[in-house]
Amino acid sequence: MDSAIIIEKSIFIVVIFAITMLMAMYSTLAERKVAAWLQDRIGPNRAGKGGILQPLADGLKLFSKEEFLPDTPNKFLFIVGPGISMSVALMTSAVIPWGDKLEMFGRTVILQATDIDVALLYIFGVLSVGVYGIMIGGWASNNKFSLMSAMRAASQMISYEIAMGLAIIALLMMSGSLSLREIVAQQPGMQWNVFYQPIGFVIFLVCSFAETNRTPFDLAECEAELIGGYHTEYSSMRMGFYLFAEYASMFISSTILATLYFGGYNYPGMEWVVNNWGVNPANILGIVVLFAKICFFIFFFMWVRWTIPRFRYDQLMRLGWKILIPLAIVNIFLTGAFVLKSEILEALGF
Repeated sequence: MDSAIIIEKSIFIVVIFAITMLMAMYSTLAERKVAAWLQDRIGPNRAGKGGILQPLADGLKLFSKEEFLPDTPNKFLFIVGPGISMSVALMTSAVIPWGDKLEMFGRTVILQATDIDVALLYIFGVLSVGVYGIMIGGWASNNKFSLMSAMRAASQMISYEIAMGLAIIALLMMSGSLSLREIVAQQPGMQWNVFYQPIGFVIFLVCSFAETNRTPFDLAECEAELIGGYHTEYSSMRMGFYLFAEYASMFISSTILATLYFGGYNYPGMEWVVNNWGVNPANILGIVVLFAKICFFIFFFMWVRWTIPRFRYDQLMRLGWKILIPLAIVNIFLTGAFVLKSEILEALGF
């Protein structure tokens, strides 16, 4: 591979990681501001103008606290657990197309770290590893409440991954590709997959809440029953890693939702902007549009948290196994019938 391409991709990956961390950091402030707005309060307003420096103050507070290691025979796993969760949240961003392309310094820069043919399988593979970060952290804490919470989280994530995968199968039957760039390219203007796969979108959205351990699926961290969840024994930077991983996962989940079902960086009139303003302005506007969609989903995650009460554990499992999975299977059959009908009509010349 050309050394210039390697440097270009390396810089792009560092920038994406930095953006992911920045979005995760300021999502903590947005969470508190949204909660304050919904509850008719002001929210953080001391650190900087309007509380803009609050995430930095929180980060400094976390990282300056004393590191605490519980009396556990698995100190190595106790340290590795938060690192796995954080790494998984960052690795997923490598295959997401953040825009089309830019013409810079006589080169065509593709706004994607790597375009692999099996990008969706890569995402599911990486997300499945995230269970290990939670399970290892809870088990190595040598605390029965942390272990109970980790088991809840692991069983919840594994259960909802099945329905999420089945929802994606229906989408693949329509798009015929596992490449995220190709899926986005098939959604120009307002031809978004959400209009063709509304049931699949709802299933994927609900499963995204469960995968990120967000309310009403936050049984892994419910303080009333399980103290502080699987990270009860963690402090300082390791605690910060777990908290950051949750918000980074929420950002990546919002990005995947926008990419798969809402056209990614596509927007109505994009071809007109390319023809009249040029490729770079059109694609920069596409990046802005993608981040607007992402911010909408992040707000939706937060809105739901402060609106809907938490499920009981039996309700959570019943929803996953008895409702979402059968509904996803029915959606696959409906999609298959639709695709077959389209192919028959095309073969007959209609």
